[in-house]
Amino acid sequence: ELITTIKYGLEVHFKDDPNVFVAGDLLWYPIQGQPKINQAPDVMVVIGRPKGHRRSYKTWVEDNLNPQVTFEIASLTNTIKELEDDKLKFYRTHGVEEYYLYDPNRAKLKGWLRSAEKLEPIPQMLGWVSPRLGITFELVASQLVLYYPNGEPFASYLEISEQREQQRQRAEQAEEALEQTQEALELERLEKQQASKRAEQAQQALELERIRMKALLEQLKAKGINPEDFNL
Repeated sequence: ELITTIKYGLEVHFKDDPNVFVAGDLLWYPIQGQPKINQAPDVMVVIGRPKGHRRSYKTWVEDNLNPQVTFEIASLTNTIKELEDDKLKFYRTHGVEEYYLYDPNRAKLKGWLRSAEKLEPIPQMLGWVSPRLGITFELVASQLVLYYPNGEPFASYLEISEQREQQRQRAEQAEEALEQTQEALELERLEKQQASKRAEQAQQALELERIRMKALLEQLKAKGINPEDFNL
């Protein structure tokens, strides 16, 4: 859930920048021809590469750009050695600039920032602002909470689901309103069409009456009767 929160939150954060790629649990191969050298960060961010689906991230295919920021969320199966030794060494070797590790089981938040060829520990993570991402890290009730630059927190998986459901409902309501408007416009069009037809029929009836009256007058005149002699 937290991985989804981070990934989705970063996608929202960079939604207007076409050249920021965010991925979750995607295999990253940094060296061509050496497929055994790989990692799949829980979340990684590559600034300078276009968005889009990838089956894996291959540095040599991506203008030799490595992910600048990686996140790992510890699970019960992870070991300290794996997260703070093996992965840290891999990220240090392959150019990661910021590495963040959160262990929800122990409420531990750690971070490392690149300095020359090393990833140095960040002494204080609470209130830390990522240089690359501009987001702020906090622990609230021992839970990791990330904040956008405007101070709003990343939405949780449940909140994301609720937001999507609300968006779906609003879309349905908008579609229903559009259908009702279209139906009303169609009804109005039909009513105008019928009114126009009635007016046309009335005009035709009037014209027929004029023709009939003209024919009657001609018949009377043919019989020597002048209708004007009658004061009707």
